[in-house]
Amino acid sequence: MKLKLAAIACLFVLASCEPRRNLVYFSEGNINSKSAVSLPAVVEVKVQADDILSVSVNTLSVESNALFNPAVNVTGYKVDKNGNIGFPVIGLIKVDGLTLDQVQSKIAKEVERYAKSPNVVAQFVNFKITVIGEVTKPNSFAITGNRINVLEALGLAGDMTVFGKRENVLIIRQNGNERTMARINMNSRDVLNSPYFNLKQNDIVYVEPDRAKAAAINTNGRYIPLVISTLVSIGLIVSRVLVR
Repeated sequence: MKLKLAAIACLFVLASCEPRRNLVYFSEGNINSKSAVSLPAVVEVKVQADDILSVSVNTLSVESNALFNPAVNVTGYKVDKNGNIGFPVIGLIKVDGLTLDQVQSKIAKEVERYAKSPNVVAQFVNFKITVIGEVTKPNSFAITGNRINVLEALGLAGDMTVFGKRENVLIIRQNGNERTMARINMNSRDVLNSPYFNLKQNDIVYVEPDRAKAAAINTNGRYIPLVISTLVSIGLIVSRVLVR
């Protein structure tokens, strides 16, 4: 009888030590089928040093097209430390701090000096984000467009595991020579208004594991005998109290 009571007491102790995880996104707050959240204007991703841009120019002249789209340039134009790209015929063009639309307009204006009605398309070649930590498939992902949010990034990584802290996701962002870090709560719908909800090039999303995962992967077993003996002692004390 005492052993049974001790076992029950141990189970209660273990249950009380196990943190409860909220696995539902946007579960905090009063949300129903008609709930709506006003989103802030999407901030366009801006070009920065070390970005690589693909730029294609289409004009009314076949000769001009060949001139501004050299076959040797297959990897794109890398933005140097001063924020410039070296473009055929035109030379250096300052693109740092511009959106892709602004880059297209600026290059088109320069090309107009040599050809009529140019159509310029600029895209990021090396736009990538990295998702690590408690996700199913941690990896770096190349993004074909220039917009992706945290939910889409987690989807690419196979979503969080049950051990992932949804209320404490870390976003690491590089702005020039500086790195900033911010934590967002994926359980709260307020995250939709966070400036870190929409990701930028080279952002890192880190999903922190909870304490249950840390305990589960503890392979050295140094504290297991101590924990077991402590729980058994607590169980025996509780059983004696209950018997009285």
